[in-house]
Amino acid sequence: MIVKYFDLNKNLNKDINFYLFYGPNLGLIEETIDNLFKKKFPKYAMHYDEIDILSNVNSFEDSVFNKSFFDNEKLIIINRSTDKILDLIKNILDSEINDIKIILKSGVLEKKSKLRNLFEKHKKAYAVAFYEDNHQTLNSIVTNYFNAKKIKISSETTNFLIEKTKGNRINLKNELDKIGNYSHNKTFIELDEIKKITNSSENYHVSELADQCLSKNIKKTLNILNENISSNEEGILILKNFLYKLKRLKKLQENLINENNFDIVISSYKPPIFWKEKEIVKRQLKVRSLNEIRFLIKKVNNLENIVKKNSHLSKLIINNFILESLEIANN
Repeated sequence: MIVKYFDLNKNLNKDINFYLFYGPNLGLIEETIDNLFKKKFPKYAMHYDEIDILSNVNSFEDSVFNKSFFDNEKLIIINRSTDKILDLIKNILDSEINDIKIILKSGVLEKKSKLRNLFEKHKKAYAVAFYEDNHQTLNSIVTNYFNAKKIKISSETTNFLIEKTKGNRINLKNELDKIGNYSHNKTFIELDEIKKITNSSENYHVSELADQCLSKNIKKTLNILNENISSNEEGILILKNFLYKLKRLKKLQENLINENNFDIVISSYKPPIFWKEKEIVKRQLKVRSLNEIRFLIKKVNNLENIVKKNSHLSKLIINNFILESLEIANN
């Protein structure tokens, strides 16, 4: 059956266990799954890629049809779904399964898509299209974010953020997250500050420095350290970047306690971790323990106040912190 996105919540019922979420708005798809489904399955949400399922169909079918495997109602999310999985889904749809909800995620599907047609015509399945955000919806995201933090921004700043992220709500929320970490205790942020925080070319070395340091890659970290920190503002930006990445690592390490699988934990993190970052984040999780991450978070918070009071020593303070965190300060 075809269900509009905005009608999905009121159409949820126990009789429908199969959902196809498709379209270009992957950010909204993720939000919908988080808000309407994952809250009901905090410990029982399972993620698969279509390619992994198709490489071992028997194993996946055993998981679905083996009732003893499912002591409680569970949620299965299948990423990057295409017509290749059609026969398998048909088989599951036609069976009597009541204790599993299955969500297939896909990008844009043409009207001739067999998978889309199956879900649109089946009485026990929903097909939901997620179209691109418009300026109004993105404006609401920005406005609600800063209102919640009690931070004032200009309409010019709002428009800048929307244009910069090219209508992509995932990119927009990632930028807002960066700004939120930078703007602690601020009540107003100038557009020039926003531009500096979100300027990827200016922040490349800052982000790369934090990534390589947290990965304990000594050689690359030292090479990046040769870049001059010319102002107190850049020093604070480096610390804010460390803090953002450390808080993310802390949450990921905590999630690993319940789900001992790096790929699943990283893939299910919100806001989503960009695919280019996933490998370095995995390395950071392997070399940084939860206790070490908590210690570094406290250290960065303390250093921020020290740098603000001693701006002329910004470069020295931050370099010492980085060297200590690499455990080579006394070498």
